[in-house]
Amino acid sequence: MPINTRTKILATLGPSSNTEEKISALIDAGVDGFRLNFSHGTHEEHQGIYQLVRKLAKEKGVQVTVVADMQGPKLRIGMFKDGKVLLHKGQKFTLDMKNDLGDENRVTLPHKEIFEALKVGDKLLVNDGNIVLNVLKCNKESALTEVEVGGFISGHKGVNLPNSSLNISPLTPKDLDDLEFALGLGVDCICLSFVQRVSDIKEARKIIGKRAWIISKLEKPQVLDDLDNIIKASDMIMVARGDLGVECPIVTVPVLQKRIVSKCRIFGKPVIVATQMLESMMNAPMPTRAEVSDIANAVYDGCDVVMLSGETAAGNYPVETVQTMHGVIQQVESDPKYLENVHHFCQGSNCNSEAHAITHAAGEVVKTLDKVACIATFSVSGATTLAMAQERPNLPIISINPTEEIARRLNLVWGVKTYIDTKVFESFDNIETVSRAFASLSGLAKKGEHIVVTAGYPFGRVGSTNVLHIVKA
Repeated sequence: MPINTRTKILATLGPSSNTEEKISALIDAGVDGFRLNFSHGTHEEHQGIYQLVRKLAKEKGVQVTVVADMQGPKLRIGMFKDGKVLLHKGQKFTLDMKNDLGDENRVTLPHKEIFEALKVGDKLLVNDGNIVLNVLKCNKESALTEVEVGGFISGHKGVNLPNSSLNISPLTPKDLDDLEFALGLGVDCICLSFVQRVSDIKEARKIIGKRAWIISKLEKPQVLDDLDNIIKASDMIMVARGDLGVECPIVTVPVLQKRIVSKCRIFGKPVIVATQMLESMMNAPMPTRAEVSDIANAVYDGCDVVMLSGETAAGNYPVETVQTMHGVIQQVESDPKYLENVHHFCQGSNCNSEAHAITHAAGEVVKTLDKVACIATFSVSGATTLAMAQERPNLPIISINPTEEIARRLNLVWGVKTYIDTKVFESFDNIETVSRAFASLSGLAKKGEHIVVTAGYPFGRVGSTNVLHIVKA
């Protein structure tokens, strides 16, 4: 099946979409990967959904990526005597470690890490920022605040700290349990929530190793202080606009999104844009014009993946939502100015290695040689394919891999269609025959057309992309 779009779609599964019929329809509508949200559901439920996805992908003869999203630390206030209270602007309100039920003057905040990090002048955002509290006094057990933005507040609401870096691991005991379970299933990527620093990614890497890619969710402003190193330490990045829009001034989110996408492009790391892309389609069969423009902007910027959350997990129109997103992507990518815009958006990438030089040269060959049908990359670890995708060439990329695991991970990368061939990596002499076979199988190459090939010799040495070859179909 020819590649329909370069930009991929990641859809979250949930009550609205976790049946065999719906998952099948979502794949047919254009989904490239599914997200299992471990903030909800049991291990048994996730296992059943996982097995359904694998079964349907095999039947359809396609690669489908499965992403397990860890819940991460959840910082929440305690409960109130009367269920909820009304806070007025300017009043004093205390947060403390006491176990008593809250009232209009105080409530429990059972997280010592918060009190250890708080400083006078910091802000506490409660219930997605609907309540804003300014810290007047604090110690290691309590904080006296003044209400800046008031309103009704009920128990167990989330707390965000935009000014504070917390000494807390991104992996809670629940996450560690979920992580081992998800890796045991065989998921392709792990979404790491609550990333604050590079050490958080390294901590997860010790557990995950090479069993899955790590997708770092950027949802806290602290990551912007060390953005380059956090991107380098990750396999993939998610611009988690929901929490980012709570912890940062909401008007800054579009600028931060573009900054993060651009940095990922420069470092050759795949990037996902997520949250509220088609939120109105939770309850309506048609999107707003603004939502369509939002998707289009992310695609024009050259992101690898656009993601759907509640729209497909709990919305009334999961399949129609994917069809809409797929249609927007197709429309943008058919614009003659699309690739020009993609290349203009990302400035600063340079050929500072043999691998980058080869892939950059391959991109130039594609521009100058007549009748080039596609690019074929032979990639044991995924590095050769990632380097080629970083160039954002104007032709589809076929990635030939020795294992299903690598093929499924690369399936979420811009412009890439993955295939598996274990025997070709036994001998470098087979690359011409295999390139022709997969270019023909994919429906991309006709007899007499050229295929541009990149690979690393000898096979199996990570980061050794050093071959540029041209084959005739």
